[in-house]
Amino acid sequence: MERIGVVGAGQMGAGIAQVAAQAGQDVLVSDINDAACERGKKAIADSLGRLVKKGTLAQADADTALGRVRFTTDLGAHKDRAFVVEAATENEALKKKIFADLDTITPPETILASNTSSISITRLASATKRPERFIGMHFMNPVPVMKLVELIRGMATSDETFAQTKALAEAMGKTTTTSKDYPGFIANRILMPMINEAFYALMEGVGTAEDIDTTMKLGTNQPMGPLTLADFIGLDTCLAIMRVLHDGLGDTKYRPCPLLVQHVDAGWLGKKSGRGVYRY
Repeated sequence: MERIGVVGAGQMGAGIAQVAAQAGQDVLVSDINDAACERGKKAIADSLGRLVKKGTLAQADADTALGRVRFTTDLGAHKDRAFVVEAATENEALKKKIFADLDTITPPETILASNTSSISITRLASATKRPERFIGMHFMNPVPVMKLVELIRGMATSDETFAQTKALAEAMGKTTTTSKDYPGFIANRILMPMINEAFYALMEGVGTAEDIDTTMKLGTNQPMGPLTLADFIGLDTCLAIMRVLHDGLGDTKYRPCPLLVQHVDAGWLGKKSGRGVYRY
């Protein structure tokens, strides 16, 4: 598979484009405006530059990888792609609209994949006429660093689609796991309730944000505490996933913490907005 499309030039989309380009793929990234495309291009250039600085990537290889990525504001440009992965905002209606459009733009044999972290693959696939050529391909953030890709089969995903997607992920240097199409899949089914519980502990005054994070970091050998991680992921994304878990599984244990909701209502979304649990 050589012609890869990525819809969305944000943090995740840029990361996916980078690892695909480093794996020798011809990559086309689309977003809604030139500014978003420019930010995506800069993110890839900066990320490759850090690898060169660390000595893990030669400058010539970085230049070659960057040269394999093109940007466009035209979704229709994906018409020649063999595989298209969507990395738009975690919003079901938006994703369905993108896939309905891609379904008419791309050839019937093109595989369509979603990088959603929690939304039903079966429901997203229903926006297309090719549910057997549709799959969940959940990359972890930051994509160039994290080794895992969670593969999620919808009700109709074919064995061939699964095999091709797994091979592509492995060609990008990733390790894959497979999840059934349940809310949150594996990673966020376990991670997000922990982050949500950390917010409850903060709201109830069990400890300060620093104490909660230090306890979990040093006490359970995590690279960062749950509140710091939430800021890094984006509190709006954490809240969206908790709502998917709560709505999809119907269990009160997934009820989003009111303090998390308040942070999002205040626009304190984490590192990307300059303030979340912590100030940046």
